Amino acid sequence: MALTQNQTRWVLLTPAGLWYAALLLLPLAVVLIFSFGERNAVGGYAPGFTFEQYANLPARFAAFRNTLTMAPLGTVASLLIAYPLAYFLAVRVSPRWKTMLLVLVIVPFWTSILIRSYAWIFLLGGRGIPAMLDWIGIEGIRLINTPFAVLVGIVYGYLPLMVFPIYVALEKLDKRLLEASADLGTPPWRSFLQITLPLSMPGVLTGTMLVFILLMGEFLIPAILGGGKVFFVGNALVDLFLQSRNWAFGSAVAVALVVIMLVVVALYTRLARRFSASRDDIGLM
Repeated sequence: MALTQNQTRWVLLTPAGLWYAALLLLPLAVVLIFSFGERNAVGGYAPGFTFEQYANLPARFAAFRNTLTMAPLGTVASLLIAYPLAYFLAVRVSPRWKTMLLVLVIVPFWTSILIRSYAWIFLLGGRGIPAMLDWIGIEGIRLINTPFAVLVGIVYGYLPLMVFPIYVALEKLDKRLLEASADLGTPPWRSFLQITLPLSMPGVLTGTMLVFILLMGEFLIPAILGGGKVFFVGNALVDLFLQSRNWAFGSAVAVALVVIMLVVVALYTRLARRFSASRDDIGLM
């Protein structure tokens, strides 16, 4: 007996739906259940139903504050560096050099983020850039174990993830729109603001959301370059689950982080739809 179109759709979607439920929804459900429990006397999780863990969330206010400050700041800094670079690669570079330059952008991903972060310890430490500044007469500069060091590590580590979505969007840009704008006497900066930037916004939104989501859960870069002085939510989760073994409180912190991310993704989706509509309007001009 032949399947209807609706039945065929369900048959095709069921395996993916089961994997989605098993690998994403089920772990989230476990974390949610743990967040209403209590800490066992020897650590771990003890069954219960209490809001005590959520009431204790202000105890980790510093971690949330640092994360909600450094993650947007790192995302904006990555965007400000990535957009000119992506524009140069997509629009200005000769095709014969484009592939090589794209490979150079992705080369850092060929090594572990741990190794790259330790390299920045040397560069930002007393024998690196501060020593060079001392040599030219600028003394007393401390870079390592500061928010600046964490920001540098974030931009360096996540820059390729911002560059490539923007590059793809700019690569698809219809150059005839820019030529028509120039023929009408529009200054280059106005053509950029009215044509290039709106049409590249899907790549900008994808890159910023990708980097921002990953930064919200980052713990390695703050731990290495922040020296324990710049504490992210990811560092708090590592401490609560692996050191303090307070699984209930750690789960509550994780749930709070997920809720924040859901709000951000909802705002992103709304913004993406708005820019998609404006892009379509430009394409119809």
